[in-house]
Amino acid sequence: MKINMIYLKLHHKKTVNTMASVSIYLNFMGNAEDAFNHYKNVFGTDFAGPMMRMKDAPRREGMPSLAESELNKVMHVALPILGGTMLMATDLLESMGYTLKEGNNFTISLNPDTREEADRLFRGLSEGGADAVAPHDEFWGYWGTCKDRFGIRWMFNVMK
Repeated sequence: MKINMIYLKLHHKKTVNTMASVSIYLNFMGNAEDAFNHYKNVFGTDFAGPMMRMKDAPRREGMPSLAESELNKVMHVALPILGGTMLMATDLLESMGYTLKEGNNFTISLNPDTREEADRLFRGLSEGGADAVAPHDEFWGYWGTCKDRFGIRWMFNVMK
């Protein structure tokens, strides 16, 4: 029996991925902070880091300036809820051409361990889909998004 256990440990090919995770990413039209303060009370948990504001994002060349009223809108917030699930959100900005409607109010966020895994998942999920932005470097990490051929939005993040 001891020899069989050693054999299984040495020859078992399945890799257990302990860092990768899946999150639910919600979009709001200016009330993400109110919603997440409510969710924080309901779930009895604390934010997983500071709430990032639109003004916290480094401005890239060619990006339009934000209105004063948009600077304190939520760029990113994360809240652990149940069973290791992370609920995340952002405020969509009308000045950037976004409007909230059923179907664009949530995204499934995949957080793989490597860029290669993010690229593989992106290729598979974006095949036949729309609105794809291939994973690329952003200030927080390696990021991309797509809507699959079934209308589900996916996000890919490999954090720095």
